[in-house]
Amino acid sequence: MHHFLIHFMENNSIEMALLEPEERELVSYIYDAIPASDRGELTADDILLVLDLMDDYLEEQGLVRVDPETEEMEYLDGEVDETEQLQFVLKAMADEHRSVTAVQIQLIQDAELQYGIAHGYYSEE
Repeated sequence: MHHFLIHFMENNSIEMALLEPEERELVSYIYDAIPASDRGELTADDILLVLDLMDDYLEEQGLVRVDPETEEMEYLDGEVDETEQLQFVLKAMADEHRSVTAVQIQLIQDAELQYGIAHGYYSEE
């Protein structure tokens, strides 16, 4: 069992409990992919917020469409400027008074990308 899932079950995060199983798997994958030396005080809630902000950036750039009825997201083809996305997320995290570092955000971005490639959501280009 993933280290994070054990930690999650011990701490019983309400927000994590509300996630779909695939979303819990993604957060666990990301948490486990970040070396403990870089993880610091990073929480599941921090990871979820970073993922949401990454989507906010994509939506702002016109790279995602949200169905108004179902609220499901459709990712559109296009290039993502990861440096610009990092700056967007870093500023938003600071505005939320979260102490997530640029390195942690980059590690979350990288782990999310690797998860997406492994599950066929992204190509390795």
